[in-house]
Amino acid sequence: MRSPALRHVLTHLVTPLLMCLGMGLAYMGAFVTPEPHHLPVAVVGAGPKAKVFAQTVKDKAGDKLDVRTVPDRSEAVDLLKSRDITGAYVPSAKSPELVVATAASDMGAMAVEKVFTPVAAQRGEVLKVTDVAPPVDDDPTGQGLFFLLIAVSIGAYASVAALGAAGAGLPLRIRALLAVGVSGVVSVIGAALAGPVFHLAHHDLATVWAMSWLYSAGILFIGVGLHTFLKRWTTLAMMVLFVMLNFTSSGGLFRPELQNGFFGTLHSFWNGAGFVEGIRSLLYFDRDGLSGNVGTLVAWLVVGLLVTAVAGAVERARARGSVREEAVPQVEEAEEEPAESVAV
Repeated sequence: MRSPALRHVLTHLVTPLLMCLGMGLAYMGAFVTPEPHHLPVAVVGAGPKAKVFAQTVKDKAGDKLDVRTVPDRSEAVDLLKSRDITGAYVPSAKSPELVVATAASDMGAMAVEKVFTPVAAQRGEVLKVTDVAPPVDDDPTGQGLFFLLIAVSIGAYASVAALGAAGAGLPLRIRALLAVGVSGVVSVIGAALAGPVFHLAHHDLATVWAMSWLYSAGILFIGVGLHTFLKRWTTLAMMVLFVMLNFTSSGGLFRPELQNGFFGTLHSFWNGAGFVEGIRSLLYFDRDGLSGNVGTLVAWLVVGLLVTAVAGAVERARARGSVREEAVPQVEEAEEEPAESVAV
């Protein structure tokens, strides 16, 4: 291509076009066709009749459901609150009951209701649905935490672009300190949105803030470190890591049981899932599983600190190399001076 300016523009257009492709593949692959995939449910009952009924449901559903039996309703409720199952069917000749926890997943509750409503109808019974863990009235679908994730994520990864563009000339230690400060501001914004602004969190707001800081600091340190190596490709890398793969696997809209195996696997260790599931545990499920979710966020922060430390070592090595290259011509000039004086 003869025009350097045109080549420069076309090269920079590669990033947004790849973002377009990646966002389409990720979001449409994760959200367009949600289907149950080994969705865990329970049938309440200890006798042979309950076991036969559970097996019949399993045979009809195939791989869509994982059906177990539990001896009583209280155990089913415990499993729902620990999010080991998505729904529990309590058979009854007069009024069968479906027990769900919509705070864990509104879409999951709808999926199990769709499964068991026809089962009750075939028996001429009306299904009663009981929600043992409803979300707060200010977030009736329970999806507000997903949008909180989006807000905090944008604040973090967009700040990486600003630090890379405007702070490229600053020493890495200064950029790292800025990352700490920015993550603090982002976490305060996140806590304000979750608390006084939209009332998603009616308690434990300080812990919501702390988790927001862990999450945003991990993203910022990973981004600051990656910029040393990727330069202008850092934005694309951050979009892949913390938008395309992150939002889709977070469980904010669909839990992994309603997605394919790829996103379900990411859900087990990705930082967005740790953030969303951790706050769910905190707000609705008596902190069940919270330590594991916080551990996920801490692990991502440690990765960010390690990437930044490696980047710092590389930048120092580059700086020493530049100093040596500048010193070489001066040495050569000094060696040439005696020869010139002899010639004179």
